[in-house]
Amino acid sequence: MKPEPDRIEADLLRSIEHTGPGFYVVLAFLLGVIAWGFYAYWTQLVHGLGVTGMQEPVTWGMYIINFVFFIGISHAGTLISAILRLSKAEWRRPITRMAEVITAIVLAIGGLHPIIDLGRPDRLLHLFYNGRLQSPLLWDITSITAYFTASTIYLFVPMIPDIARLRDRGVRPRWLYEVLSWGWQGTPEQRRVLDRAITILMVMVIPIAVSVHTVISFIFAMTLQPGWHSTIFGPYFVVGAIYSGIATLFIVMIVLRKVHSLGGYLKEVHLRQLSRLLLVMAILWSYFTFAEYLTGYYGGEPTEMKIILYKFTGRFAWPFWLMVFLNAFLPVIVLSFRRLCTTTGILVVSIGVTIGMWLERLNIVVPTLENPALSFPLHLYLPSWVEWGIFAWGVAVFCLGFLLFGKFFPLISVWETEEGLERSVSEVDERLESYQPDVAEPSVAV
Repeated sequence: MKPEPDRIEADLLRSIEHTGPGFYVVLAFLLGVIAWGFYAYWTQLVHGLGVTGMQEPVTWGMYIINFVFFIGISHAGTLISAILRLSKAEWRRPITRMAEVITAIVLAIGGLHPIIDLGRPDRLLHLFYNGRLQSPLLWDITSITAYFTASTIYLFVPMIPDIARLRDRGVRPRWLYEVLSWGWQGTPEQRRVLDRAITILMVMVIPIAVSVHTVISFIFAMTLQPGWHSTIFGPYFVVGAIYSGIATLFIVMIVLRKVHSLGGYLKEVHLRQLSRLLLVMAILWSYFTFAEYLTGYYGGEPTEMKIILYKFTGRFAWPFWLMVFLNAFLPVIVLSFRRLCTTTGILVVSIGVTIGMWLERLNIVVPTLENPALSFPLHLYLPSWVEWGIFAWGVAVFCLGFLLFGKFFPLISVWETEEGLERSVSEVDERLESYQPDVAEPSVAV
């Protein structure tokens, strides 16, 4: 049974208008984790980077790993959303906003990690009055700033019609929705301007998103360090970013589908369509990984071979082969067979890929630094509780950001869902109708 527009609006705004006790329990837990993270950072500020596991020659550790990891996840949103909008994929409608929210939150978290890694935050000012255009670090700051600005605008603009609905329904705080709705009344002229703005933004953010992770890869590839100096790092990082982003998006979708009883909107067909994209990215990641290590192994250059064997059979053998299993074998096995490609199977694969892509960043950063080209005393890197505490802070901030966003704004676009329903009815297209919400029972707020 296809719901009426009023039913769609009521379902998708229910979690905003009615808050269950579970919201406050989760809120309190996340605030506790964030407080622990702040204590860990305060400890680092007072005592210096000596409280971490980093020392010469391993001067990059958990913070840079998490920086690359969080920035990579951000590609789930703006890039995937823009591509799906640009290709007019109808099944995108309940997915795009969640993806865009992921982008905005993790970009803010990831962008803070290099500052945390500095030890003294005031050193960031050197980039502005002593920055060199030849430095990939300056390129990185510029591209991330541009990406965050563009993706935040790209998130906000399509939200305006839904914010106006909250304003008209008298949802508190009404003043907030009054300001953010920008006088939206849904006139034909306003809709024309909105469509044009979305089109311009989605064309802009695709090259910006690609440039961000390409520039991040340059921070490694522009050096002469063994294991890093590679021309394939640019596309390799972009593929890995999209891959981890889709996996994170799946986790968010499946959790919200269960918690807010949104099975009628985030249907099996949406999960299947997105799982095909995840499978394609798994194959691409496997190809790039194979090509990267094959060329290094075939060349047989001594310092390069030292890093490769350190990962294949040495100290990093277990995180390397676990990464390969989680990112290559598990997704291909599960997502290639319809019997295994269930909601549970997709969730297991997505969690595995998220862990696997974090391990990939670990395998890129630490083994090379533990085996420098120059002669240094051996130092085996192990993160301290301070680094783990700040990592937990980042994860908790991400969850808190999503929780609070869902408390004040709809996580599924109401107006786009209604527009898709109208289009499927007008075109009498069974394929389009299969993507539309199918609600039998009222959803329950948590």
